[in-house]
Amino acid sequence: MYRGSGITRDQVTNEGIPCVRYGEIYTTYGIHFDKCVSHTNLDNIQNPKYFENGDIIFAITGESIEDIAKCTAYVGKEKCLAGGDTVVMKHVQNAKYLSYALSTTDAVKQKGKGKVKSKVVHSSVPSLAAITIPLPSLAEQERIVAILDRFDALVNDISTGIPAEIEARKKQYEYYRDKLLTFKNIS
Repeated sequence: MYRGSGITRDQVTNEGIPCVRYGEIYTTYGIHFDKCVSHTNLDNIQNPKYFENGDIIFAITGESIEDIAKCTAYVGKEKCLAGGDTVVMKHVQNAKYLSYALSTTDAVKQKGKGKVKSKVVHSSVPSLAAITIPLPSLAEQERIVAILDRFDALVNDISTGIPAEIEARKKQYEYYRDKLLTFKNIS
């Protein structure tokens, strides 16, 4: 694990090296992402810190104990810069599994342990390294991720979840309509 390097708002551009700033982990990225929304000019960055496919990126500064150390898995192909107040975790597990597991209620409690509520809450590499999560085999991690990805799509993907729900309700409506309006012939 290692900390990212500061990228100020003024250093963000529309082109250049893809990068993630800590606030984007809260506002833009979910459990995983494959493209950075921000870019910067490498000339502006002293001591650049990179992340790549499969890495977990944590935001170590937040506004509440519950939000501290929110993370996301990077599943893209480009090498990207990690901004300040982020921590990059290298590993040999399924990245999406780790991101899901590090978002559970238990993991969130562990991330907040010992933190003092103030205007801004901070975490650290040692605090993140102390979090324990279940680590089943890679095959089991893949199976769990496949299930959670399907649920995530139903809940969060407006093009998948809502149309599927509408279609299910339409079929339910048609079923009950036909049952309610079908009468036995009494002749």
